[in-house]
Amino acid sequence: MNIVKWAPIVVAVFVLEYVGSFTFAASPPADNYMLACGSSQDVTFLGQTYIPDSAQSSFSLKSQLDSVVATSNSTAPFPIYQSARIFTSTTSYRFNIKQEGRHWIRLHFYPIPKRNLSSASITVVTEDFVLLHNFSFSSYNGSYLFKEYAINVTSSSLSITFIPRNNSVAFVNAIEVVSVPDNLFPDQAVAVSPSGPFNGLSELALETVYRLNMGGPLLTAQNDTLGRTWENDVKYLHVNSSAVNVSVNPSNIKYGATVSPEIAPNYVYATAETMGDANVANVNFNITWVLAVDPNFSYFVRVHFCDIVSKSLNSLIFNLYINTDIALGSLDLSNQAGNLDVPYYRDFVSKISSDTNNLTVSIGPDTSADFTNAIMNGLEIMKISNDARSLIGLLSVEDLLVLPPKKSKMGIIIGSVAGGVAALLFIGLCYFCLITRRSKEPQQGSSWLPLPLYGNSLTVTKMSTTSQKSGTASCISLASSNLGRFFTFQEIMDATNKFDESLLLGVGGFGRVYKGTLEDGTRVAVKRGNPRSEQGLAEFRTEIEMLSKLRHRHLVSLIGYCDERSEMILVYEYMANGPLRSHLYGTDLPPLSWKQRLEICIGAARGLHYLHTGAAQSIIHRDVKTTNILLEENFVAKVADFGLSKTGPALDQTHVSTAVKGSFGYLDPEYFRRQQLTEKSDVYSFGVVLMEVLCTRPALNPVLPREQVNIAEWAMTWQKKGMLDQIMDKNLVGKVNTASLKKFGETAEKCLAEHGVDRPSMGDVLWNLEYALQLEETSSALMEPDDNSTNHIPGIPLTTLEPFDNSVSMIEGVNSGTDDDGEDVATSAVFSQLVNPRGR
Repeated sequence: MNIVKWAPIVVAVFVLEYVGSFTFAASPPADNYMLACGSSQDVTFLGQTYIPDSAQSSFSLKSQLDSVVATSNSTAPFPIYQSARIFTSTTSYRFNIKQEGRHWIRLHFYPIPKRNLSSASITVVTEDFVLLHNFSFSSYNGSYLFKEYAINVTSSSLSITFIPRNNSVAFVNAIEVVSVPDNLFPDQAVAVSPSGPFNGLSELALETVYRLNMGGPLLTAQNDTLGRTWENDVKYLHVNSSAVNVSVNPSNIKYGATVSPEIAPNYVYATAETMGDANVANVNFNITWVLAVDPNFSYFVRVHFCDIVSKSLNSLIFNLYINTDIALGSLDLSNQAGNLDVPYYRDFVSKISSDTNNLTVSIGPDTSADFTNAIMNGLEIMKISNDARSLIGLLSVEDLLVLPPKKSKMGIIIGSVAGGVAALLFIGLCYFCLITRRSKEPQQGSSWLPLPLYGNSLTVTKMSTTSQKSGTASCISLASSNLGRFFTFQEIMDATNKFDESLLLGVGGFGRVYKGTLEDGTRVAVKRGNPRSEQGLAEFRTEIEMLSKLRHRHLVSLIGYCDERSEMILVYEYMANGPLRSHLYGTDLPPLSWKQRLEICIGAARGLHYLHTGAAQSIIHRDVKTTNILLEENFVAKVADFGLSKTGPALDQTHVSTAVKGSFGYLDPEYFRRQQLTEKSDVYSFGVVLMEVLCTRPALNPVLPREQVNIAEWAMTWQKKGMLDQIMDKNLVGKVNTASLKKFGETAEKCLAEHGVDRPSMGDVLWNLEYALQLEETSSALMEPDDNSTNHIPGIPLTTLEPFDNSVSMIEGVNSGTDDDGEDVATSAVFSQLVNPRGR
């Protein structure tokens, strides 16, 4: 929860007192530790008293601690930040727990200037969960940090351990450990995309990322029976004018049987955001909040409603969207709550992919409702721990903290006996392995055989799977399989400085990518697979097999791999300028020129054309997007990430029948509907890439008006009008040759044809992009050719453009293959939209 938690407190308290107060009695929590770390006296803050950590008897500290107390003229923003406990080695606080169950763990950090703590590197773990990893104020914008977690404690004690990084220290200014009511967090919520139940929340850790009071002021711990902080929502609104705040006296709020003040205080339900004037033609617009989150995590989303605007029951009916998915459709709020002014809330779980770092929540009127309005009173977003039981990164507690074994005489005796038995078993096992090896030596072979150069299927033996699980290297015969260099796990650790987070290049569906340096100084990109991710062993093998037999200037080269210790690690050539998307939007990198964009698109098209035609049996990439087009130091484009790639259809087939995989916004609608994959599916995706390059916006952007959500549909409406220049990147305005832009638009239009039979081959796409580049480089006398302009540029071979004479689609897509691929794909019905049409 990286927010300025208490400012402006005076204004917030004044407003609340003016509106009116309505207090509820709440039983004191069973466990309520409030510690002022390093302080020599009690500290009062926001009506709560923090006791010195050295004076509290219900918890214990492990290790010797160094502490510092700031002087009276300290510049600390709040009293609890005037002291700190500093750790020079791994140190734990152990709390006695009276009541098992969920507990708040709240941590306060402020780098006291006199001790130069800005460079301190802080890692915090409990017995089961990683809460914070390598946090440093040197790379943080705020002056102080407040973190709130909800952890399920299942024993009579709780340890919070602080781990300083090598040659550094860790510190903390204040700690809160407080019992949470049993009914506050459920074990089950509704998952969106795909929709269904999400079970087991009670076994996971939660981190508060956002807690918003819609339409109301900042609420501090003094206004919440559970000591929570609620901030105003305005800065997260996508369009400020889309919402107008409303409020009633908090005493009007009538809690029912299913909602108590512990769910949210009446101050939250007494204010709300409703639909305002967004200056749009369509009055059925949505109110959208855009919230920055970490990718590759799931988030617990709690939405609070209370109908404080209606005059009668059943008049306020609206929809709730989370990202592009409809979470609640036609919600009749007063009917669900039971009456007006009665609180109501719903819980959801949304998974954020590697392609985005935003979570959007929207409300909009139901088209069938008589009253055009929507309302939201409060919103809570909490990050859910991942499969590594971490709230940041992929390292587990075991990876970060090696707990010393408990010593006892009995333990020594048992250990000695066990060691002797183990030694005898080891000797016997070695003898057995020796005999077995001799008996099988003539039949020695690889348990993981690569694909032959042109096809066939991969056979995975049981021995390979077993070796993976046991933490040993898989039996891969490098001499016969030519899969590239095998790296030991220690070599990978050395190259990446033990997977230093400062070397992180990005995060994808397969895992995290780190910058590395080999012993000879070669820079590499190291992709470390997350064994708990949706992409796993199959994608790992596919990537190695594909890249081991593919070599092309415009394909990212695989240097080697590592599969020791159950790891799945791929080592690639280092691409200094990263993914194409980072040069289009979302970063502060300088904009690319039109010529650079054309050259990058041409490079990517050459790579895809090679995939489709460079072997007897084509290869379909299946995940063409701007994050999978990487740029080396001279901005040469190379296609990357072959984990989803598929061998194309045989000569006597028109398609490959397979489950749909890829990225929404880029998926070929024909493939999505029929589950029939062809090279033309890549062409469709590449068409979306072309529009991203021109317009510098995501393929799907749910916070935009409905007609603009899908870039392919939106751009094609302008292309059909001949007005692409109206939506292109403002940095290109006045700098693009008209004929070049026209040819580029025509190329994208044909790529985005709804039916694969109407799309060009990747060879034709490549030819037309090269032609667009020629037009850009040609003198002004040749910049306005007629429709048969290919005849005006000498030196360009004439190629059939028949696939470009067919109809246009407003859905994004990509094509690949040869000129007669169009005959290989059967015509399909219209695929209306990838996004729920009611979602924007």
